[in-house]
Amino acid sequence: MPPAKKRTRSYDPAKTRAAVLAQFGNVRQAVRVLTPEQLALPTRLGDWTVRDLVAHTGMALAAVSRLLGEPEPVRQDGRLLDWPSAIAADAPAIADTARHLAEQHPDLDAHLADVERRFLADLDAHPGTRLLPTSAGALPLADYVVTRTVELVVHTDDLNAAVPGLEIPYDRQALAAATRLLADALAARAPGGSTEVRIPPYAVVQCVEGPRHTRGTPPNVVETDPLTWLRLATGRLTWQDAVTNATVSASGERADLGRLLPLMS
Repeated sequence: MPPAKKRTRSYDPAKTRAAVLAQFGNVRQAVRVLTPEQLALPTRLGDWTVRDLVAHTGMALAAVSRLLGEPEPVRQDGRLLDWPSAIAADAPAIADTARHLAEQHPDLDAHLADVERRFLADLDAHPGTRLLPTSAGALPLADYVVTRTVELVVHTDDLNAAVPGLEIPYDRQALAAATRLLADALAARAPGGSTEVRIPPYAVVQCVEGPRHTRGTPPNVVETDPLTWLRLATGRLTWQDAVTNATVSASGERADLGRLLPLMS
């Protein structure tokens, strides 16, 4: 008998909206007190400065407004799980836009406040079923808002890494949604049931072709924490470094995920 088809994970739109706004608020509160010297610091994103990165963080919400300004697609032809791998092609344009925004908006806090106001107005004006023409194909607005948790949580981690002592907090719901989306994207990229990937307390997925585990302890297990997982999935951390530094544990002959990562870059 073939294995049962896995159900697609669903997200509560109200909780996702609250999570996005909470994480964006955490970023706004932290960066409004950064000094010019701190804003000029380098980041782990190539030649981006902290100022560029803050401006780009605003794009996480502004992208919703921009896509709502485009003609609505006739039908949905994309999947939420396709989004992580689809955005790599947009990287050069994203970098150029971030630098332009940083130059155009010397008052970053005012810029982020304006972005947030437009985001809220757009969510209030459109149903979650409204289709957006994203890089992953036409997706419902409610699904696309889930992807905003990934953008915000990952760039919160980037900012914390760039500015000593910044310590922007992570909204629990935002971190959970980002972790689950990227874990499910891994399972979609490498379907199967031979390897169990555990990211407590938010996600457990099975992936990779091979003998399917049904009872007892799985023969192939990968386990890590949410932030390490996000760094692996986005290319901030290599698989080999994570294993060497013991921030990920991997047991079993099918537990090497290095060939499948990153999911985003």
